[in-house]
Amino acid sequence: MNYVIVESGGKQYKAAEGGVITVDLLPNEVGDEIVLDSVLLAVNDGEVSVGTPTISGAKVRATVLEHFKGRKILVFKYKAKEDYRKKTGHRQNYTRLQVESISLE
Repeated sequence: MNYVIVESGGKQYKAAEGGVITVDLLPNEVGDEIVLDSVLLAVNDGEVSVGTPTISGAKVRATVLEHFKGRKILVFKYKAKEDYRKKTGHRQNYTRLQVESISLE
């Protein structure tokens, strides 16, 4: 298995067996095993399988490694000639997953 494209939280991620992916925060505890069954595309030795919209029976098993916060994004609003300035920040929460196995049944 070369790699698959999975969907989690409305975003798409490239996952390879034994690799690590970072997704938006999931409600699972650290050490839990989860199954991502929304596989959109699979590439196996040059053979490409595309789902409509997903590949039926395909699953990605992963283990939750950690939950963490991303870097801070600064948001600065400014209106010229109106003495209006507002500076805020945002840190997104993420979950890091270790991809254990990929099955295409």
